[in-house]
Amino acid sequence: MKNNFFQKLIYQLVSLFIVLPIYKFIFKGYLIGKENIPQKGPFIMVSNHGSLLDPPLLGHALGRNISFMAKAELFKIPVLGFIIKACGAYPVKRGIADKNTIKTACEKLSNANCIGIFIDGTRQKNGRVNKPKQGAALLAFKNQKLLLPVAIINSHRLIRFRFFIPFFTPIVIKVGEPVQPPKSSSKEDLNLVTNCLKEDINNLIG
Repeated sequence: MKNNFFQKLIYQLVSLFIVLPIYKFIFKGYLIGKENIPQKGPFIMVSNHGSLLDPPLLGHALGRNISFMAKAELFKIPVLGFIIKACGAYPVKRGIADKNTIKTACEKLSNANCIGIFIDGTRQKNGRVNKPKQGAALLAFKNQKLLLPVAIINSHRLIRFRFFIPFFTPIVIKVGEPVQPPKSSSKEDLNLVTNCLKEDINNLIG
């Protein structure tokens, strides 16, 4: 209980004093589709991925404490590592089947925590969903939790320079309607739900 209390406290402090100024004042962020966010119970947020700042920005904007899978190397980056850890992120080793990561995700869902997954598994230069993985759909089936498609727009081009002067691109976050978990763990059902999420997110991006 103490660990949960301090985790929530740190999350709220980081969200209020670090992420909020970045989201609202630097990138002029705003949210569309708030009514689609479940206010009770755990769910699996599924999103496109364009920037290292996506996890804290998405977690803050949605107003729910969302734990993200993040590649292990990010936890070694000063400041960013602290922020994502405080926001409940947990490391995943890319390129191998990391059973501990899957176990951690299932534990978080069973303990009423929401988790976030970037469906492509890595950042995309065009900011869209291109080659989605089936992991989110499989976790949804195993835990029988809703999938929430979310698009973060412009995160792949946050900062542009003109004559060495930085210009910050406004961030828009759009939330789609929740998607039911697959009916089974068959390849066909996992593909069906995964492609549905891809289509939903890319339609939100426009």
